[in-house]
Amino acid sequence: VQLQASGGGLVQAGGSLRLSCAASGRTLSSYVMGWFRQAPGKEREFVAGIYWGAGSTRYADSVKGRFTISRDNAKNTAYLQMINLKPEDTAVYYCAARLGVAVVDASYIYWGQGTLVTVSS
Repeated sequence: VQLQASGGGLVQAGGSLRLSCAASGRTLSSYVMGWFRQAPGKEREFVAGIYWGAGSTRYADSVKGRFTISRDNAKNTAYLQMINLKPEDTAVYYCAARLGVAVVDASYIYWGQGTLVTVSS
C-alpha cells in the first residue's frame, strides 16, 4: 500500500484544516487507516483511526470532539477533518495503514510521508 498525505499548512488557533491520505496499490476494505502526529521533541502519537470496511473509528482523547476521520471508497482516500485547532496540535501528521479490523494505535506497517500542520496562537 502506498500512502500520500496532503493538506497541511499554517492556520490560526480556532481554525480548521482537512488532511487527506490517498492510498494506492490495494483495496482497503480489510485495512485500518490511522493518523499519527509528531511534534518537535516529542514521540509520535496516535490521533485517529478508521476500519475501512465498517467505518468504525477511534480517537485520542486530546482530539475527541474536534477531529473527525472519514474515508471515501470511490477515491480510496482517508480524511482527517480538524476544527478548533490549538497551538498544541502543531506537528507533522502522518497517515498509516495496517491489515485488520481492530482500530488500534500501534502495529501500522504502511506509512505515508508527513504533512506539517502549524497552528499559531
